[in-house]
Amino acid sequence: MRKIKRVKVLGWRWRRNELRRHSDAVEAWIVLGAWALATAGGAVAGVAGAQTVAAAQARDEAERRPATAVLLDTVPRGARDVAIGVDYNRVKAKVRWTDAQGTVRTATADVKAGTDVGSTVPVWTDGHGHLTGEPASPGKATARTVAAGMGVGLTGGLFVLAGGRLIRLRVERRATEQWGEEWEQTGARWGRRTG
Repeated sequence: MRKIKRVKVLGWRWRRNELRRHSDAVEAWIVLGAWALATAGGAVAGVAGAQTVAAAQARDEAERRPATAVLLDTVPRGARDVAIGVDYNRVKAKVRWTDAQGTVRTATADVKAGTDVGSTVPVWTDGHGHLTGEPASPGKATARTVAAGMGVGLTGGLFVLAGGRLIRLRVERRATEQWGEEWEQTGARWGRRTG
């Protein structure tokens, strides 16, 4: 069996010819508009998303305060997970510190393995005096901001393209229905006998 080779002609919907229907031109404009809107809208959404994440990180880091805590538990030496071969040099242990208002607090913090009881360990607190993680480095903060912006931009652009695809399918379905109606009219005229 011979294989039929299909030839794709770029821009055929834009060219004038007798076979081009009005719906072909409408579809071409929908595709062009969807891509333009997805590109511009995705870029704007990405920048807005990145700015929102950057502002949230700046607020979060502005509230964090370094504190010195006293270790209350015995901390075991580092452990090794033999299944995956990872050494754990940080473990959870109970610590006590005094917050900015003078209240003595106790909680579990991530400390270096092998630290002795009574040793001082650095911790970070939030605006309410609760333990929180260490602030992200400038490189990590930038990476998070860029990743969030790209994610929001790509998601926004994909939603626009999906909407354009749905509109295009509706136009294509309507064009097929019109073609079927025209064919029925033409077929009825061909079926008449003359003579």
